[in-house]
Amino acid sequence: VRLVESGGGLVQAGGSLRLSCAASGSTFSINAMGWYRQAPGKQRELVATITRGGGNTNYADSVKGRFTISRDNAKNTMYLQMNSLKPEDTAVYYCKVVVSLVNYWGQGTQVTVSS
Repeated sequence: VRLVESGGGLVQAGGSLRLSCAASGSTFSINAMGWYRQAPGKQRELVATITRGGGNTNYADSVKGRFTISRDNAKNTMYLQMNSLKPEDTAVYYCKVVVSLVNYWGQGTQVTVSS
C-alpha cells in the first residue's frame, strides 16, 4: 500500500486547509484510516480516524469541532478538512492505514499556521 499526502501549506490563524491522502496498491484490504501529526520536538499524535464505511469517526479533543475526516472509497482517498486553524496546529501531518495488522504511513505534508 502506498500513501501520498497533499494539501499542506502556510495559512494564517483562522484559515482553512484540506489535506488529501491517496492510497494505491492493495487498497481493498484497507480498513481503518487515520491522520496523525508531529510538531517539532513532540511525539506523533493522533488527529482523527475513520472506519472503512466512514460511519465511525474519532477525533483528538484539540481538533473536535474544527477538523472533519472523511473518505471516498471509490477514489481510495481520505481527506482532512481543517477549519479555524491555530498556530498550535502547525505540524507535519501523516496519513496511516492498517492492512492485516501492518501500519502503512505516508511521507507527510507540512502545515504551518501563522499568528
